[in-house]
Amino acid sequence: MTNSKKSLAPHYHQRTKYDPNTIAAKNRSLDWDNQPSTNKKYRISLNVFELKPYLSDNLDLSVDPDLNLREWKRLSQLLFYSYGITAKINTAYGEPIYLRSAPSAGGLYPAEVYLISRGTKILPPGLYNYQVPTHSLVHFWDSDVWQDLQTACFDRLALANTELAIAVTSVFYRSVWRYEDRAYRRILLDTGHLLGNIELAGALNNYRPHAIGGFNDEAMNSLLYLDPELEATLAIAAIADLEDPEQDLPRSITALPSEIVTDYPAIPDGELLSYFHRASQIKSLKSPNSSVELNSEKGIEDKYNFPFCLKIATPTNPIDWEENLFGLKRTILKRRSTRAYSGKNLTMAELKALLHFTYQSQDYVYQGLDDSPDYFDLSLIETFVAVSGVEDLEAGCYYYAPEAEELRQVRFKNFRKELHFLCLGQNLGKDAAAIVFHTADLEQAVRKYGDRAYRYLHLDAGHLGQRLNLAAIYLGLGVSGIGGFFDDLVNEVLGIPEREAVIYITTLGRPRSR
Repeated sequence: MTNSKKSLAPHYHQRTKYDPNTIAAKNRSLDWDNQPSTNKKYRISLNVFELKPYLSDNLDLSVDPDLNLREWKRLSQLLFYSYGITAKINTAYGEPIYLRSAPSAGGLYPAEVYLISRGTKILPPGLYNYQVPTHSLVHFWDSDVWQDLQTACFDRLALANTELAIAVTSVFYRSVWRYEDRAYRRILLDTGHLLGNIELAGALNNYRPHAIGGFNDEAMNSLLYLDPELEATLAIAAIADLEDPEQDLPRSITALPSEIVTDYPAIPDGELLSYFHRASQIKSLKSPNSSVELNSEKGIEDKYNFPFCLKIATPTNPIDWEENLFGLKRTILKRRSTRAYSGKNLTMAELKALLHFTYQSQDYVYQGLDDSPDYFDLSLIETFVAVSGVEDLEAGCYYYAPEAEELRQVRFKNFRKELHFLCLGQNLGKDAAAIVFHTADLEQAVRKYGDRAYRYLHLDAGHLGQRLNLAAIYLGLGVSGIGGFFDDLVNEVLGIPEREAVIYITTLGRPRSR
């Protein structure tokens, strides 16, 4: 065994960085003969609950005196707006591409969604897999497993009175097939996108998801009958029914620490992802490595608060999601990643609206959205905006302070050329009007949550990114997340130290007309 000064999280992050001097050597041809399926298939006869009949907003609920029809509608829409198929694209080669309500890098969709029922009016107790292609639930285990779920989650309060929970797992090879060891970053971001959708789909149907990121990994994988060599549980959400007063619970801690692993062997390429994931698992509730208060809400207000920097106030009116949140429903269904921007400017009002919906959730409670949705620890996430083309805003790099609601200029140059290069030469970087960067001090995060911090950071960044996605689409703008970039060059452009890990990039602009 060899000792390392750094724990596995920064080691993994450093090993999976893209570098302009070495990326060409890492490029390889994809093995199309072994392209993974994006759906889990059950080859034995099981009880299937069809959800398609309950999708319509025009269901005549009066014909069901026991209100079961309404419960089916709520559950059907919760799952569909979280992860359902929203479009079919025919291709010249092979099978068509099916797009889902949550984005996924490369359209690989590594996430699987499981529903766990304590036993409700419509769902018997047991385990269900959400079959995305058919919008149905496969009841593959029909025994009461709720106590096992509570035990695996260390008896979290959120599970005490709730009757449903969603577990999001990942089949690693679906992303590894294309992105190799760096796939873990994209898998976690994709899961964060999905958690963002679950949050909003819950609000649409009068549910309140309570996120659980700290759980006994082996126990959860065993509960769901996962093959630990191929797949794993990444996040859980207790689904509180807000129409039952006993389930309307206050927020609770969502993240727990794992161990900090500093003693590990030389890990060969191709094994780094699985080794790191296993090392960041939690086996017990207590960890000797974290004495920091968990889940703090506020960030550091004075960070990047230089006396000389230009400060732009960003408070604005909330986006109007229309009556009964119809605009949000419509946007989730039409959300697509933009393929090309026109290079035209955004307005300052549009940029403010994007940031406002992403970070100021308290201003949307009056529209029926959650005023404080669950994240794992937003105090660890920093947000920067590189501006190339926003009217009435000088080009440069800005730090966004969500508590103060202001942009603080930290670099005074138009970085369009550098942004093009660091986005691996993609024109999205060159033609975007603004690019949002989520970063985190990785060493600080590890001190707080152990190596599992890496999960929490990417899950939260993906969640924020999905809110940016939906706000942009609703406003008629273009948006595209980028998980592949030259990491160290981002730090140079933003003027931040190397220890500040770049987690995610979201490009924003005006879509190019076809």
